Amino acid sequence: MKTFVKTIVLSSFMAASIGFISCQKDMNGANNVQYASLLNVSGDGTTSVITANVQSAFVETATLSESELASLLKMKEEEKLARDVYSVLYQKWGSQIFSNISAAESNHLNAVILLLTNYGVTDTSLGDAGVFTDTEVQKLYDELIANGTLSIEAAYKTGALIEEMDINDLNAELSSTTNENINMVFDNLLKGSRNHLRAFNLQLTTLGVVYSPVFISQAEYDLIVNSAMEKGKQYRMNGQGNGQGKGQKGQGNRGNGSCRNK
Repeated sequence: MKTFVKTIVLSSFMAASIGFISCQKDMNGANNVQYASLLNVSGDGTTSVITANVQSAFVETATLSESELASLLKMKEEEKLARDVYSVLYQKWGSQIFSNISAAESNHLNAVILLLTNYGVTDTSLGDAGVFTDTEVQKLYDELIANGTLSIEAAYKTGALIEEMDINDLNAELSSTTNENINMVFDNLLKGSRNHLRAFNLQLTTLGVVYSPVFISQAEYDLIVNSAMEKGKQYRMNGQGNGQGKGQKGQGNRGNGSCRNK
């Protein structure tokens, strides 16, 4: 009888131990879910997208529709336009803000290309700096360069114009797609454009210049430039990510409470 009781007690203890270890593993797994920002924002407002984190945050979605593909290709051209214009304006005026934001726009361009390649688009060629296959984009680039090289004031106004144009277009694209990956990337590009608009507005304000927006309303412009730089939210890293952007570990899902301490 004693042996029988001892066997029952031992079996119960082992089952409880195995259950506790299993619960601990589940809880540790949940606690190790990684969350991180997709944005890296510097003191002057320059905002870069952390492409490693973007790729890790991608989720499974339906294939791209024709309109979504067109949207991505259009945004690729706009990001290249911004990068190339700012590069020329930096060479002309030597203002560091143009160099910083040009590098950030190159990074934004990479984020859009990452989206395209994620959906199997293999032709992501960019062409030479300042050269565009779309005649309208080429015309716009030439006009922006002509205006931006007139004076440093005109250069900062050109930067503000590009950013509010991007804000307008990104808002329109975000309202017309339900693709989670596009929405995620475009939402962060939008935050970057608003931060860059704030940065150019600061330069203009320092010169005593009041800028009048063209592509967005005065009310929206005022709301943007009179608010703080945006840092972006945290996204679940389905892959590894690189941990930048003040990433933090989330709490995960602890299930039904069967592993709680008693």
